[in-house]
Amino acid sequence: MKITHLHTSILRVSPLEYKRVPCTFKGNNIVYQINENTINPGYFAINILYVGGTYDVTVVQIWKKEQHIWEAMRRSYGAVFDFANPPEGEIRLKFQVSSNVGSNWVVSQFTIPAGWKAGATYSTKIHPY
Repeated sequence: MKITHLHTSILRVSPLEYKRVPCTFKGNNIVYQINENTINPGYFAINILYVGGTYDVTVVQIWKKEQHIWEAMRRSYGAVFDFANPPEGEIRLKFQVSSNVGSNWVVSQFTIPAGWKAGATYSTKIHPY
């Protein structure tokens, strides 16, 4: 479709400004949900729903108990992190949280139960700050 009939004034780029504001809901910390596409036991994905303050979750790692190592989950898009062939049983996660003053790792003492289901929401019981 040709756009030659449109005025050049509507094709301009508009500047956009925003300000990041801290988000604090009492009693909440890092909260995530098992992605609705996690219906196959060979695939595991989470959506980060809430991170307090002005922090972002930039990296998520999954504990591979059999090998005694943390392995990075792939940042699929936005706040969705996924992992092919997750470990069987309970799942433990570690989060790298970043802000304008730096980043740090926080390990959830909470484990996702072995019978996890898509759509379930979990709170890590940890605060990034």
